[in-house]
Amino acid sequence: MVDNSKEKIIDGELFASIIENGAKNLKSHLQEVNDLNVFPIPDGDTGDNMYMTISGGISPLKKETSNDVDKKAKALANGMLLNARGNSGVILSQLFAGMAKSLEGHASISVEELAVAFNAGVKQAYTAVAKPVEGTILTVAREAADVADKKHADTVGEYFATYVKEMEHSLEHTPDLLPVLKEADVVDSGGAGLLYIAKGMKSAVEGKEIQADVKMETSSDEIDFSKFTADSEMVYGYCTECLLQLQNKKTDAEKFDVQVIIDFLNTVGDSIVAFKTGTVIKLHVHTLTPYKVLQFCQQYGEFLKIKIENMTLQHNESVKEEKPKKKKRNATHRKFGLVTVGTGEGLIDAFYGMGADIVVDGGQGNNPSIETFIEAFDDCNADVIFVLPNNSNIIMAASQAKDLYKNADVRVIPTKNFGQAYAILSMLDYTSDNADTIEENMKSDMADVVTGMITTSIRDANIDGVEIANGEYIGFTNKTMLVSKKLKTDTFSALLDKLDACDKNFVIVFYGKDVTKEEKDLTQKIVTTQYPDIEFYSMDGGQDVYDYIIILE
Repeated sequence: MVDNSKEKIIDGELFASIIENGAKNLKSHLQEVNDLNVFPIPDGDTGDNMYMTISGGISPLKKETSNDVDKKAKALANGMLLNARGNSGVILSQLFAGMAKSLEGHASISVEELAVAFNAGVKQAYTAVAKPVEGTILTVAREAADVADKKHADTVGEYFATYVKEMEHSLEHTPDLLPVLKEADVVDSGGAGLLYIAKGMKSAVEGKEIQADVKMETSSDEIDFSKFTADSEMVYGYCTECLLQLQNKKTDAEKFDVQVIIDFLNTVGDSIVAFKTGTVIKLHVHTLTPYKVLQFCQQYGEFLKIKIENMTLQHNESVKEEKPKKKKRNATHRKFGLVTVGTGEGLIDAFYGMGADIVVDGGQGNNPSIETFIEAFDDCNADVIFVLPNNSNIIMAASQAKDLYKNADVRVIPTKNFGQAYAILSMLDYTSDNADTIEENMKSDMADVVTGMITTSIRDANIDGVEIANGEYIGFTNKTMLVSKKLKTDTFSALLDKLDACDKNFVIVFYGKDVTKEEKDLTQKIVTTQYPDIEFYSMDGGQDVYDYIIILE
């Protein structure tokens, strides 16, 4: 890698190197970012979410054959958008989406234009967040871009030296802006992730390549081609996916209506997803005649990427999986449908049993991407789709997917935990036949439930007045720490008391995968002895991280 510190112009090749080195540096510090969790619970995944977001853009970036900066930036931004997950990941994708828009029409860029692009990215990221909070990745990105712009650097090296230095300064002061960070004695994890990316960028400019393997989100599983022989019959068709770059010589790329393609796809297949980002269309369809899809689409542009897979092979491979992440597409189109997020086989089965149409797997380190939500919306196959994210760190990705999906009226209900989803599903009623009424009822139902969780502390802490020792069990609700005990069942008993269980009618407990039979028996005894008037239900949720998910109604 060549030292480009004294360069004043960035071409596509240097831009790609800068981005990829930034992703590599984040990869090298994933655990450090994950561990910057405000709460001492083992669910920190900010680093994972940011890395999966940026790595999702690296593959299309590297495949872009043009050396123009704007085309490289656009390929990166489109890939990041689809792979964005978690609040920090979505914000990161918007930072680069804003940059890409600013760089349109630039085959190469000056240092001044780079500074303008970083500021444009910050503006778009702030716009994407309904209620921007200072002391987060937004602050770190804004202050670094603003100071670096005002310094008017002459060279790329000077710019990134200022950019990284100011980002370090901004990150250090995030606890002064966000009291919860100060109480936990940590800096913002999203800002830290962004700093590692920026440091990797700076190293690329200086000719220092980060030694880390940036793996894209592709499956490395070997396909057994013996499953489809000369005597086999094509039953499932082909899973066909394309990235279509609209061409102005064939159509008006900016004004082209993606519904034209959706209408055609409906005549040749099903499981259709098609949406437009800028002048690029992403489409997915299950069809027996993929050539018809290619012929039709090529009327309007040229392909950036094509993937066609025999679904008979996919079907045979899928039976090897221990459990599906979600059910197959609903065959019958309906007026109302519901997509929710779950984790653990028992919890997922419960949600399906209560009326969910699609349950997206959203366990630890596996926050659903925007593209995963879009695919779930299509599988739901309904006119109006209600979405229960069940995690404050997933709501933003669900909302971004809602904005991109045009085949249905998607409504995101801002559930922050599984208890709220359980309450909604237990009262699920479409008989009013009015989407607004159903949405309001869902929001009302989720307001009447209390959810407690128990897990193991990963460090010593004193939060919300609760003294917590590393390795102890902690009970909390909505990230408010309530109790900490050495024994799991003692924590359960104390948490019920803190949650005012005596005022409730029902207690529903989902046991985590590591809860023993003895602990389950003792749990039931605690409830029936201390709260004899409460109806108690329990089931094996099978979830990671949380030993107990407790729902009080």
